[in-house]
Amino acid sequence: LSLEESPLMTVPLPSGLPEPVERFYNTVYGDKIPVIETVVISGRGKLKPFMNISIPTRFVFVHNAGNDYRHYFEATFFGMPVLRVNEGYIDGESFFKSPIASIKNDPNSNQAANLTLWAEAIWFPAIWVTDSRVRWESIDENSALLYVPFGKKEENFLVRFDPETSLIDTMETMRYRDTGENRQKILWILRNEYKKSKADSCVESVGSAMWIDQGSPWAYFGVKEIFVNVDESEYILQGGYLADLQ
Repeated sequence: LSLEESPLMTVPLPSGLPEPVERFYNTVYGDKIPVIETVVISGRGKLKPFMNISIPTRFVFVHNAGNDYRHYFEATFFGMPVLRVNEGYIDGESFFKSPIASIKNDPNSNQAANLTLWAEAIWFPAIWVTDSRVRWESIDENSALLYVPFGKKEENFLVRFDPETSLIDTMETMRYRDTGENRQKILWILRNEYKKSKADSCVESVGSAMWIDQGSPWAYFGVKEIFVNVDESEYILQGGYLADLQ
């Protein structure tokens, strides 16, 4: 995977956005919004996949912005890899590969993966105003609804903004957690955990993900590097490891 970035084009900030949304974009980008097509995000975090036990994790997220993504997770124990996971969402179909389980194109997982695709744009939020399929709807001075495409339908996030920083505080949506029939959607809450993150880049920001019925986050992600508009066309389709990024 080449991490050589292409020059960024910009477009004017659209008019008519809800007040907190306009404040957010003015804080992050000003009045010129970059056109972001691909993104590579890397960092470290903690996951709780089993019995609420926290496991240190390295990760790489690769996005064809607004369309596809691939995740690679490497859980470690005393610095040694103990669990490798590849998952993604390509052409509207999700997949999950690990030594424990393998899932492909499950309808519930597809809905969850599509929400993940748009939620992770918190690290490159320009896509939420440059993609014509996305729209914002006003609620009040500190919150708005974010509508994103899912096939021929839409899903939405309730987005709450910090009144002091104008940055996003939380995003909430109803998402499937489990595969199979007769499952119910569960409230999924994403939170900005690092209040001092740099507004111009969001790099070194820390976010968490929580299911409402669990009462505490099951994952923390600390972003260290973000590369935009790189050639990810081959890597996003592969099933390799972090070494592919070297």
